[in-house]
Amino acid sequence: MIQINQNIKDIAEIVDFSFEYYQGDKIKKAKLVDFKGQWLALIFYPADFTFICPTELEDASHHYEEFQKEGCEVISVSTDTVFTHKAWHDESKAIGTIKFPMAADPTGTLCRAFGTYIESEGLSLRGTFLIDPDGVLKTIEIHDNSVGRSADELLRKLQAAKFVRENGGEVCPANWHPGEKTLKPGLDLVGKI
Repeated sequence: MIQINQNIKDIAEIVDFSFEYYQGDKIKKAKLVDFKGQWLALIFYPADFTFICPTELEDASHHYEEFQKEGCEVISVSTDTVFTHKAWHDESKAIGTIKFPMAADPTGTLCRAFGTYIESEGLSLRGTFLIDPDGVLKTIEIHDNSVGRSADELLRKLQAAKFVRENGGEVCPANWHPGEKTLKPGLDLVGKI
């Protein structure tokens, strides 16, 4: 049985993890704290050269400019090495479209910290984490590796989280999109929705 990290509060503040990543035909190093001050979307996936993963990452790639316009960096994370990321980027038409950083986590350090690591397989579950500019975790989604995710939904969650941050006291209902009606919690709404 797979267990998800029970201490989610332990990752609510960005921790100082170092990692290598592949981007723009270069290998670079970073720390998660380097991304404080902006929104950050971490997309954990099982492995390079697989089946569902390229469809998800290509989907994220097609929305990358929209994430950037929202002030959000996207980083994909798997237990592969940066060299495997480069080979996959060079060989796969879908992965060749990626411009965002592809983080390498061959020791599973990041995956373990975020509760996505599958010890018996040395792979990650599909996990998506949205972190605000203060380093606070705003959304978390972890699910079975047989179900792909939607970059549209991640972008919608980012937009909702940004709206709530910028408009204190208001909240976004289900399926909210920018420009739609929000809610202001209060006793006057109880039983009326």
